Amino acid sequence: MRAITVLPGIKDSARLEEAPEPPVSAGSILVRSIALGVCGTDREIVAGLYGEAPAGQQRLILGHESLGRVVEAPGDSGFAPGDLLVGIVRHPDPVPCAACAAGEWDMCRNGQYTEHGIKGLHGFGAEMFRIAPEFAVKVDPSLELLAVLMEPTSIVAKAWDHAERIGQRSRSWKPRVLLVTGGGPIGLLAALLGAQRGLEVHVFDRNFKGPKPDLIRALGGTHHATLEADKIKPDVVMECTGAPPVIRDLLGHTAPSGILCLAGISSPGHELPTDLGYFNRTAVLENQVVFGAVNANHMHYQMAADALARADKKWLNRLITRRVPMTRFQEALEHRSDDIKVVIEFAP
Repeated sequence: MRAITVLPGIKDSARLEEAPEPPVSAGSILVRSIALGVCGTDREIVAGLYGEAPAGQQRLILGHESLGRVVEAPGDSGFAPGDLLVGIVRHPDPVPCAACAAGEWDMCRNGQYTEHGIKGLHGFGAEMFRIAPEFAVKVDPSLELLAVLMEPTSIVAKAWDHAERIGQRSRSWKPRVLLVTGGGPIGLLAALLGAQRGLEVHVFDRNFKGPKPDLIRALGGTHHATLEADKIKPDVVMECTGAPPVIRDLLGHTAPSGILCLAGISSPGHELPTDLGYFNRTAVLENQVVFGAVNANHMHYQMAADALARADKKWLNRLITRRVPMTRFQEALEHRSDDIKVVIEFAP
């Protein structure tokens, strides 16, 4: 079979090559790949910034945003040939820590987890892959190719799950206004889940042109080209840029009892002047919360599946701005200004 592989830590080492068929030890479900979503993590691995091949191997099969069709599966697995399937990215550590032992491997406490296409496990960027039933999620067949959005939606589903759990510290908490910063796939999906919850949706993204403003308006939301948190006074903020200046300008600027979720990842080394006294005073006096969220467990994937099944398929289709055949995968790794979600197609 053909696979997209990379030599972790070596810039521009990605290539399409012949790879061995996935061993049965990798999982009892055999899957034929349909599509693979591409994100910034993949581009950073190809740039040599991080990534880890499986033990004893030099190259890593890339890709963690999967979509495939079941070829074979055990009778008691809950899957059957023909089913659409998405693989869960993170697997628990072998110890396991308390979180992993409880099925919350997204909250791993010791860092010994593995992740498909990222850390210690081959990814889904191959014509075939295997996966264990407990790390697979069945997809609504009506979604078809749109189910490749499942993994990023699971990240957002976790962010919402945790925000709502925090909100329940007050029996009277009823959020009304959502602010999302960043109009990429994660930001737009965060806005979608906010709209599904009946919130007033505001999205900050500097793009005046392209599909993003129209996608925001199609959700009933308001697009902002400048950050106006003080005017909006959001009850919930989903910060999806990872940009330090944006994060700084959000601290202490939610509504009373507001919740700020940091879902974007920043690179270190940014020193910005910040009035920590103002943030501390406001956060304490107004019961504000700031927390971070990353990855997802099986429950969040199921929440994502439910959210996508309820969404307008035409709207979801507009998130996928480029579809690139596997033989030209390098084009998918090139970031273009009008990209939202880029997908590598393995099969029709």
